[in-house]
Amino acid sequence: MRHLIALLACSLVMASASASDPAPKPSKPAAVEAKPADGKPADGRPANGRPANVEAILKGKPSVAKPDIKALAAAADAKTTAASAPSRAAPAAEEDQSEVDLSVRIAERLAQLREQQAARAAAAAKARKVQEAKRRKEAEAAIAAANKPKNGTHWSYEGEYGPANWSNINSAWAKCSTGNRQSPIDLRDGIKVDLEQIAFDYHPSSFSEIDNGHTIQVTVGGGNFLTVGNQTYELQQFHFHRPSEEKINGKGTEMVIHFVHRSFEGKLLVLAVLLERGRANSLIQTVWNHLPLEKQQTVAPSIVLDPNEALPEKREYFTYMGSLTEPPCTEDVLWIVMKQPMQASPAQMALFSRLYPLNARPVQASNGRMVKESN
Repeated sequence: MRHLIALLACSLVMASASASDPAPKPSKPAAVEAKPADGKPADGRPANGRPANVEAILKGKPSVAKPDIKALAAAADAKTTAASAPSRAAPAAEEDQSEVDLSVRIAERLAQLREQQAARAAAAAKARKVQEAKRRKEAEAAIAAANKPKNGTHWSYEGEYGPANWSNINSAWAKCSTGNRQSPIDLRDGIKVDLEQIAFDYHPSSFSEIDNGHTIQVTVGGGNFLTVGNQTYELQQFHFHRPSEEKINGKGTEMVIHFVHRSFEGKLLVLAVLLERGRANSLIQTVWNHLPLEKQQTVAPSIVLDPNEALPEKREYFTYMGSLTEPPCTEDVLWIVMKQPMQASPAQMALFSRLYPLNARPVQASNGRMVKESN
């Protein structure tokens, strides 16, 4: 409102100033203008040439036209806006500065987060490398341990040290699990042929015996031979298993005696004589009479024994190629299994069962091996 009043006052002052100025005198008389019929000039001014508002002021009756209120208000608003522009510019500048500061802080925070993320990634990569190196060392150690030669000597017929784990006890016993010609086997579907007779050259001999922790083993003095297939083998020792390791058509016996022979070339032959309950056996009784009192103790009696007392009258047999039935499970062993069993008394069998109720290796896969049988 103050601006509107000022504008009106200014208009009045300017009008008054214009009225006080003397009219200009022409240098030359101008051509007489044509006057309209009403006696007034064509531009609407009175005959004296003064503007209407000035004439009115001179007569003391100003005739000021009514001002355009809308135009004056718009002009006032424009001035007000122009006057207030500096006051609005300051907050705007402050807001812009705040936005700049916030952007700077966000950028700094993002940089920190990127640095932290990079540090975590580097730490994780380092941890992975350490873990991978540890796993490699463990794997190498495991491989080295697996490849390390084993030289255990303790084995048994059951549990952790039983037949299934013999090859894990000693590296020299690998054939116990990897061999494909292992013994004993189930003797069935044998090819019946005319096998040559076995020539036995056994005679009474000195002997020693030991309870070796696996069986009762009897070592026989030299000079006892067996000849078959034009090859001669010397008897080294014999020992006992309960039950029989060999089976004939799926059937075994209560015990068996294994006679281990070696040729001059170092080849092995094992003769198996099955034992059934019946009459007392004189050779077995001689061995039982001199059992050592302690395991691993060797006894060498001053008497002799005759290996012929363990042989059946009938000499038909099965034969095949196999292995030793205890560690190191050596293969390329010729086996001869007598078809006719021998007998031992229940008391003789009971005595051994008190020492070794079970000392037989399970039957092994035949893997298509040929088994020959006497007609």
